[in-house]
Amino acid sequence: MHIGEIYKADTANGPGMRISLFVSGCTIHCKGCFNSKTWDFNYGHLWTRETEDYLIKELTPSYYRGLTILGGEPFEPQNQPAVCEVIKRVRAELPEKTIWVYTGNTYDINLIPGGSRYIADYTDQILDNIDVLVDGPFKEELLNLKLRFRGSENQRIIDMKKTRETGEVVLHPLNEYTPLEK
Repeated sequence: MHIGEIYKADTANGPGMRISLFVSGCTIHCKGCFNSKTWDFNYGHLWTRETEDYLIKELTPSYYRGLTILGGEPFEPQNQPAVCEVIKRVRAELPEKTIWVYTGNTYDINLIPGGSRYIADYTDQILDNIDVLVDGPFKEELLNLKLRFRGSENQRIIDMKKTRETGEVVLHPLNEYTPLEK
């Protein structure tokens, strides 16, 4: 896996101060994507154990609320093994941190058994170990800059713990339409 960037002190991709990991590679190619340079699977730098160690060290201070993984596309088949590994490591070493993952896939279509991005060895482990999944392709015609933590009105903020427990999609309270300005 390649990564485009590791952003420190990110407040745009989840609540609180976060570290955001932008993975490289995406075949979805949403029209109007804010990060189309990461569509290239070779964009940026090779993900290494040293890079992972750096991310864990940077995420350790208490002022960081958690990790956000986005891209590119974390659920591309070639990205899932490394994404799974880093999520499991954060869970083991920093269990107090929240983990958000953004995907252009739709959870209950693409990421369940039989879905186009479902890989039995990794997809379930990723989904079982994250707190929130922001799903759905960015749709330029549904752009809404007043939404929190997403770009278009079709995208959902899903509470993955409750969703995995119930077997039904449970939206996170942050999914409510709460304009940034009144």
